[in-house]
Parts: sequence; structure tokens; C-alpha cells
Amino acid sequence: MKLSATFASLLVSTTSLLAEPLPAPLSDADFAAVSIDEALLGQLLFYDPILSGNKNISCATCHHPALGTSDGLSLSFGDGGIGFAQERRADPNNMPEERIPRNSPALFNLGAHEFTVLFHDGRLEADPSQPTGIRTPMGADMLVGFDNILSAQTMFPVLSRDEMAGSFRENEVGQLIRQGIITGQGGAWDVLSRRVADIPEYADQFAAVYPEINTPDDIAFTDISNAIAAFVSFEWRSDTAPFDQLLRGQTTFEGAAQDGLELFYGEANCSSCHSGTFQTDHQFHAMASPQIGPGKSATFEDHYRDDGRFRVTGKESDRYAFRTPSLRNVMLTAPYGHAGAHSDITAFLESHIDPAKALESYDRSQARLPDYSEQDFNVLDDPEQVQAIANAVKVAPVDLSGDDIKALIAFLEKLTDPVSIAGRLGVPETVPSGLEVLNP
Repeated sequence: MKLSATFASLLVSTTSLLAEPLPAPLSDADFAAVSIDEALLGQLLFYDPILSGNKNISCATCHHPALGTSDGLSLSFGDGGIGFAQERRADPNNMPEERIPRNSPALFNLGAHEFTVLFHDGRLEADPSQPTGIRTPMGADMLVGFDNILSAQTMFPVLSRDEMAGSFRENEVGQLIRQGIITGQGGAWDVLSRRVADIPEYADQFAAVYPEINTPDDIAFTDISNAIAAFVSFEWRSDTAPFDQLLRGQTTFEGAAQDGLELFYGEANCSSCHSGTFQTDHQFHAMASPQIGPGKSATFEDHYRDDGRFRVTGKESDRYAFRTPSLRNVMLTAPYGHAGAHSDITAFLESHIDPAKALESYDRSQARLPDYSEQDFNVLDDPEQVQAIANAVKVAPVDLSGDDIKALIAFLEKLTDPVSIAGRLGVPETVPSGLEVLNP
């Protein structure tokens, strides 16, 4: 894009004081192309509870546009939960077995080419050496046919008991997952595919979108996931925020927002991890984020900690390290951290000044946890575990004042993109299954 002389000089003035240069502006080349018909099909599937074991949970339950594509809670209730946002609670008639152990991440810009590592621990990653092009916890059992890493990611929640599958005592999907029967004819993914294929409206739409589908029996689970990925990519592409206008030379920042930009790309050192146009280096860092909730453990384990990236690599240097999140629309995606331990952006930024020290004085009222378990703070009640999390931090403390924090927040507000927040297709009034659409 050719800038006017005036805006070019203003942009030079804006960036001259930065310790690091601003990233290049985004363009269509940074994103995967999307078929609108495929996105429209994916929209229906995203909001349809048909893909959950008990037909009561949709993708939107934990990723709703009204809540910045998350759910407003530190840790979610999927199956076994009732209500919406901060009113969501455990269903006394169908109690969940535990909270979902990690915070529900936002979905902005996941269709961009540079997003090749997903989940808080990066357990899903683009890998050309794999037959599928994707490395996943399923290893060699992973199906071929997912268009991209986002497509693969969208379909792992249906395999989680506490997210969408439900208990093996309640439905066939849960039973198959409990037995490890995921792929192949009669597996959990196939059962869900047949649910969708048996609905005439879906069958017709799949045949119209995918030329290789001639009959409902041809609808594969990868087709379902590819459609949902196309919707997510199209609906929540975020590249029209004031920050994007700045990068394109269409505006300048003043006052606190400009001060915050200079801090972010300067002495506050934020951009050392939150780098690039999406404010993420896609790497893993230990930042002493408070561990609340059940943690991540295998069936044979009984601890409450979350070892983060270590669970994927087995490297001790990765213990308690989590993926750097993008900061697009960050002002709307609280709570923050892998376990959603901070509900207030000011408190979260203050904790990043000296993460190890901040862990010692963590205010537990910051957590948005509907009543459920007395064990939510087991790790924080153990001084040895708290010290281990603190010791893993490798970043140096920074010296920031209260005014500096306010300036950083003023800059972060410039990452809010009204177009992506409103969405391009929106929430459908109905879905082909006839099940209830979550639209408060």
C-alpha cells in the first residue's frame, strides 16, 4: 500500500521511539482463502448441539461471540453445566465429573497461515513429516482429510468427556471414547457424522459444498470439521482494528495509547513474547500464571497441577510453560491465563511486572469459578508447588508504574476490532437438527 507523504511522516514519527519496529500490516495473503458456502455450513454446525454426546453442548457453549469467542469463566463447564456465561453452573441433575481444566481460548485469526501451533500446550501442531501434515496426541491414528490445523483442532473437544462427549454412562459417543474407538466405521467420529448425515438439510448442504459427496454416506467427520474451520476462519478474522489502521498508515495514536505502544514495543518488553502482527511469538513461556482447578493429569495420576508444554515434550525446561496467546480483542476475552486465574486486565498486567513474586500474593477473588469443588486451589495451598511454578520463570522483572499500566491498557484497547467482534455471519436463529441455539 502506498502511503501519503503526511501519513508516512506521521508513521515514522510514531515508530522512531520504539525499541522494536512495528510489524507489517496484514493482507489477504496472510489468511487462508474461505468459501462462503463452506463457511455458512460451518456456521450451522458450530452452533448445533448435534455434535455433543448428549446433544446439549455446541462449540458456541464455550466460544460465544457475546463473550469475545470465549465463555467469561476461568474454567468452563461443558457437559454437565447449565446456564450461560457467569451464570453457568453445575447441573444438579447431571453433575460434571470435573471442570474443564484450562481456560477457553479466543478464536480470532485462527485462519491465518502463521497459526501452526494450537492449544495452551501446543499439543496440536503442523508437522510436514506426519502423513496428515499434523502432529496430534492421536499419533498414527489421526485421520487424513483435515484441511488444516484449525480443522483438526475443532474436533478434539467432541472427544473430551467434560467438554462435549459426556460420560460413558450417558451416550454411545462417550462409551466409544472410553473404549478408545475413535476412528473407523462405528467409531465416535463416525457416529457423530451419521447423526449429521441423517438430517436431510445437512446432507443437501454437504453435497452442494463438497463435489466429492454424492450421498449422505459419503459425509466424513473431516468434512464436518473442515466446514467449522472455514466458518471460524471467516467469522473471526480480525485485521481492521485501530492498530491495523496504524500499521497501514491510516491513523496515528496519541496520548496514553501512544505511550502504551511505546512501552509495549519498548521498555515494558511485552513484544519480546507478544511479537508480530498478532502479538504472539507462538512459543511457550513460564509466567507463573496461578494454577487453579483440576489441572491436567492422566487417568492414573491424582495431582492437580498443570505442567503445560512439558506434557507434550517431556523436557524439564518446558514445565509450567504455556503458549503465548494473541492479544487481538484481548480487552473482551477475560479471564486471562491458561487457567483463567485473572478476571481483571489491570491485575493481570501487574502480575507480569514480576510474575514469580506476584504468584505469592495472588488474589483468589480474581477467579471466576462457579461453585463446584473445594479442591480448586489445591496447588496454591501447597507452598512447594507454588515455589516450583515461581522458579520456572525465566523473564526478568520490569519496572512499571500505575500510569504505565494504564497506558498499556489504552494501547491494548486499540487491538479491539468491531468487525470481528460483531461477526460476519452472526448467530443463526435455528439449526437443521432443531436443537436449541445458544443466543442469549
